[in-house]
Amino acid sequence: MKREKMHENQGVTPLQNEYTRAVEIEDARKKRHKVVLYRRLAVFGLVVLLTSIWLGSTIYAQSQTIAEKEQIQQEKLAELEEVQKQQAKLEEQIRLLNDDDYLSKLARKDYFLSDEGEIIFTLPNDAGKSQEDSEEKE
Repeated sequence: MKREKMHENQGVTPLQNEYTRAVEIEDARKKRHKVVLYRRLAVFGLVVLLTSIWLGSTIYAQSQTIAEKEQIQQEKLAELEEVQKQQAKLEEQIRLLNDDDYLSKLARKDYFLSDEGEIIFTLPNDAGKSQEDSEEKE
């Protein structure tokens, strides 16, 4: 076909023999093959692009989920540390409450109890001070 157009422009009549027809058929076949190849490559490229987008979005979503879980983990670890400190204080208090000397001092100070033959004097300044001490312990 190109030859026909080229020949028409030059005023030359194309030859119509078997060889020229075979060449024209081969050219047409190559053109069709090229078009099919480009279509296949376009479809393959589209599949690769869609797969890449899907994988990228999946990885992004998973990284967001991991970041949220790590933040929650950090919060829970801080909470655990606080609870462990509180537990240590309570265990210390239990240990002290099992000590008879501590219990007697606590009873004398807070409840004004005394041993036999012991007299407790409360001074105005001391009463305010002992209340502040008991509030600080709590």
